[in-house]
Amino acid sequence: MNSEPDSPTPQEAPIIQNTPVPQDAPTAHGPAALIRQMREQIRHVILGQDAVVEQVLAALLAGGHVLLEGKPGLGKTHLVTTLAKTFGGSSARIQFTPDLMPSDVTGFRLFDMKSQTFQLRHGPVFTNLLLADEINRAPAKTQSALLEVMQEQQVTIDGETLKLAPPFMTLATQNPVEHEGTYPLPEAQLDRFIMKVLIDYPVREAECEIVTRAAAETPGAARDEVSIICGPEEIVSAQRATAAVQVVPEVVAYAVSLAQATRESRSVSLGAGTRGAISLVKIGKAFAALDGRGFVTPDDIKRAALPVLRHRVQLTPEVAISGQEVDEVLQAIVESVPAPRQ
Repeated sequence: MNSEPDSPTPQEAPIIQNTPVPQDAPTAHGPAALIRQMREQIRHVILGQDAVVEQVLAALLAGGHVLLEGKPGLGKTHLVTTLAKTFGGSSARIQFTPDLMPSDVTGFRLFDMKSQTFQLRHGPVFTNLLLADEINRAPAKTQSALLEVMQEQQVTIDGETLKLAPPFMTLATQNPVEHEGTYPLPEAQLDRFIMKVLIDYPVREAECEIVTRAAAETPGAARDEVSIICGPEEIVSAQRATAAVQVVPEVVAYAVSLAQATRESRSVSLGAGTRGAISLVKIGKAFAALDGRGFVTPDDIKRAALPVLRHRVQLTPEVAISGQEVDEVLQAIVESVPAPRQ
């Protein structure tokens, strides 16, 4: 069987019409300036992971959640706590294990002998940034406890629905190497993550600097401090401004074409659904906002394609056995779909 992804019938790329931009359309300079300051603070602490930081910040602007895939010890927890500090937010970490219960994630009611009443004990999801560490080590029932939280930003405990304070973002990690004792995430939950970000070892110079800093630390001493750039309210305002970034119909159609192309490829057994196309546009808006633009270009959608689609696509057994990676197939699909011309 041919392992190369099939290309759609060649067609001329559509031309983007000069759609007038409303006078009150956002320029995205506000989010760009804010995120630029946050990025500089984080890059001072998280060394050698600039692309990861950029993608996580884009997901934050888009109001989405991130699946981080990488080996242990690459600073994922430090990234979450540092990001939370830059906007004065709270963060929490859940170590997912086979015996973790849903109530350990969301919270529960405990009977108080003194008051003779049931007291609500909030779970770790009541935070701004949640690190779900090794999420694939917990059974499906516990994994699904995050589903309502990620989708609705609310928690139901004993029939009572509790809203989470915005902004709320989940960063879940999984180890790509270890499979023993793990429970693969179901497609429904994978689809809730707006991006899958790959985190790898830093370049040699950055790793040397990390080792130098860590070796000079005193046990128990505070780690690198970061400045508070803004408050949670400013992050929510930046998310609103990002959602208002302009996107013309031709660019929306391009995002839909990319998602459809994954479903039509002979190399793919399961392609991206409509939520994948929506996520492409949302992250495209975030990348535009990061660049200080009030409009999305086809290049923003291309830039979003791999991190947005890689966890929504499953290769056919023949292609997987041949050694091809998902990113290789996706890159070929992206190159085969004509982008709109300016």
